[in-house]
Amino acid sequence: MSAEGVASTWQQVRDQHVLYEDDLVLVIDKPGGIGLVGERHDTDLMQQARDAGEFVMPAHRIDKVTSGLVLLARDQQTHAMLTRQFADRTVIKEYLAVVREPGLGDHGRIDLPLSVGRKSRVRVAANRDDITEIEPGHWTVPAGRVFDHVRSYPASTDFRTVAETEDHAALALRPHTGRRHQLRVQLAWIGHPIEGDPLFCKPTGPRTHLHSWRLTFAHPTQGELTVTADPVEAFWQPLGGPVPELTGNP
Repeated sequence: MSAEGVASTWQQVRDQHVLYEDDLVLVIDKPGGIGLVGERHDTDLMQQARDAGEFVMPAHRIDKVTSGLVLLARDQQTHAMLTRQFADRTVIKEYLAVVREPGLGDHGRIDLPLSVGRKSRVRVAANRDDITEIEPGHWTVPAGRVFDHVRSYPASTDFRTVAETEDHAALALRPHTGRRHQLRVQLAWIGHPIEGDPLFCKPTGPRTHLHSWRLTFAHPTQGELTVTADPVEAFWQPLGGPVPELTGNP
């Protein structure tokens, strides 16, 4: 079972969570708590698919704790085409998150370079005190303050606030780069960690409130295709109120 209480065998995921399927691609709404690939101490979803006799390959990755859309290819040629789109940053990826502390503003951008430190931990490639809000809702690090003793990677995310309470904010997020843990690290380092994130925010419930919401990509034969997966109602539980209306773009 996943952290969301959803059965996690490949056939059960197929029966309950396939949102789009044809001869070339498969799009699933992955429950949180199920590893997609590369699990060291547990069976991941792609291994389950292979064990069930189905060949699928992920065109991108989302963290085990993250729920939502995953785009899978059903042959090597399609996989190469899709992964190239992610590498070229032509895929539009949109996420939803519930973060601690309101007050981010209606919309903004987080431009914080990332680096990989000890034990492969991702962090911002600068001291926390050097993170600067250069204008309301736009965080960055002055060029001269980015670490030069480690390799750093540019990372940029747009956000839009879709709901706020006294203690939390719900955000729609559009990362323009695809760095590992990008959303989790950037939000934590500006003081708005994702609720339930085991890396940056002491969990208060059974899940991490980060969800891969919408993907827009070029299908090999169908042209531009957008797939959307709204999160389960429990995703919004920290807000303690009605489900926000999800309109517009980050």
